Amino acid sequence: MARNKSERQEQVLAYLERYGSISLQEMTDNFDCSEATARRDLDDLEKAGKVIRTMGGGATYAASGLIREVPFREKQQALYPEKEAVALLAASLVEEGDVIGLTGGTTTFLIAKALKKRRNITVVTNAVNIAMELADCEELQIVLTGGVLRNRSFELCGPLAEQTVKALNIQKMFMGVDGVSEQGVSTYSELEANIARLLMQRSKQTIAVFDHTKVGKTSLFHVSELQELHACITDKRPTENSEGGAALAGIKVYAAEDNSVSGEER
Repeated sequence: MARNKSERQEQVLAYLERYGSISLQEMTDNFDCSEATARRDLDDLEKAGKVIRTMGGGATYAASGLIREVPFREKQQALYPEKEAVALLAASLVEEGDVIGLTGGTTTFLIAKALKKRRNITVVTNAVNIAMELADCEELQIVLTGGVLRNRSFELCGPLAEQTVKALNIQKMFMGVDGVSEQGVSTYSELEANIARLLMQRSKQTIAVFDHTKVGKTSLFHVSELQELHACITDKRPTENSEGGAALAGIKVYAAEDNSVSGEER
C-alpha cells in the first residue's frame, strides 16, 4: 500500500495506465483510502492534466491526443477574431420567428451577443452565461433549462436539464464542440455530451460551430456522427488532403474566411 499521498497518486496513475479508468469504489478498495481522500487525489491529478474526471466521480486516463478541458474564462480570449467571425456567420442564418438552441461554449456565447439586437427570436440554452447575456433583450424570449451547473463551462446538465429539453421543439441548434474528426464531434464532459445529444434530438437542424483548431481533434466523449449534422460553421475551411478536410467531405460547411459554403446539405 502507498505510504503517502504522492506514492498513492503514482499508483493510481499506474492503475489508470493499465485499465484506462477507475471508479471511487475501486479507489477505496485498491488504495485503502476514504472516498474523500480518493476525490482529493483525483482532483489533484486532474489539475495536473493527468486524468479526466467522469460523471460518477471517478476518472479516466488522460491519454495523449485527447483534448483536455480549459475553463471558459481561460479560453474566452483565445482566437477571439476567428470565433467572432464564426458567430456572426451563424447569426446571419437566424431568421425572425426562429426558435434556436445554443449549447454552452465561447463561440456560442458570441452568437448570443450577435443576436442581442434582433427581434422575435426564441433562444433555448442550457448555458447560464448565455441566458444572462440576453436577459435584458426585451425583443427576445429566453428559455433556460434547469440542471446542475458545471462551473468550468457555465452549462446546466443532468436530469433536470434533460427533462426540460424533452418538452421543447427547436428549429436550429448551434452546438459548440471540442473536437471534429472522422470519429464525429466530441466534447470533454460526459454530462455536456448527454445534453447536446438530447438537444439534437429535439432540433430540426443541428449546426456545429467551431474554430479551425478543433478540426482533426478528438475529445473524450462522443456527441454525434458528422452525418447527423445539418451543417458546420468554421472560420477556415480545412484543405482537402488534411484529416479534417477528409472528415468533413460531403458535409455542408460554411467558412467565415470567404463567407462561402461547400459540400452537401443534409
